[in-house]
Amino acid sequence: MTIIDAHLHYVPEVKYFNTIADNAESENSEAGLRAEFHAHHIACGIVMGNAGLNPEDNRFPDFLRYCIGIEAYELGKRDNSAAIDKIEANLRRPQCVGIKLYPGYSSVYITDRRYEPVYELAEKYDKPVAVHTGQTAGSNAMLRYSHPLTIDDAAVLHPHVRFVMCHYGNPFLMDAAAVAEKNGNVSVDLSGLIEGKLSPSYFQEQCHYLEALRTWITYVEDYSKFMFGTDWPLANYSDYIELTRQIIPEKHWEAVFRKNAERIYQLHI
Repeated sequence: MTIIDAHLHYVPEVKYFNTIADNAESENSEAGLRAEFHAHHIACGIVMGNAGLNPEDNRFPDFLRYCIGIEAYELGKRDNSAAIDKIEANLRRPQCVGIKLYPGYSSVYITDRRYEPVYELAEKYDKPVAVHTGQTAGSNAMLRYSHPLTIDDAAVLHPHVRFVMCHYGNPFLMDAAAVAEKNGNVSVDLSGLIEGKLSPSYFQEQCHYLEALRTWITYVEDYSKFMFGTDWPLANYSDYIELTRQIIPEKHWEAVFRKNAERIYQLHI
């Protein structure tokens, strides 16, 4: 079975991510990621961009695609036409398969009017909008902006835009499940549920957490909405594949590990 990683980060020049990769017993480099892909039969990965809006700054190896990352402050000017033009230039590129928003890290709700031109572009190019939801790294971010219920508002207001709820809103799993089940234009990536290299006893010690994940995934009753993702280099690939196998019934592995991401992100690989 080949795999698509629907949510990872690729910033080999950033020392912060080197430390994160070390904790996951990985190597934050192109060579390190290629080795992981080869070892685990991963055909493609989708980078959640944070390199700015200039298309030339969003260059990735040929085995990766990307979502253009947008920070709220980049749209906050009275005249944000230059930023919108850059976003559209990215969306015209085949390598750019979607848009990524970072609420929580930005203290702005995704229903703020500054995002309206972004949603218009997402609908025009039929590319999904991936949204950070749930817990954040560090204590300065505000969780009310990244709560999964905010996606419900956006999905209702923009029924022709396809949204991806990143991290399944973890730990707000019950609310995330309600949003995913209710809205036909909302899908989920299962990234960021664990981090680092797990201890041999992890799955036993965290059995209740795993059961909660199973419960609220099953609640949705639609495995075509869920995609495998890791948040690499945050997590160890072997551990993440095992986690996903434990929370997803085997008959749905092919869909969750690959086919759903191919369809949702319109990958041609």
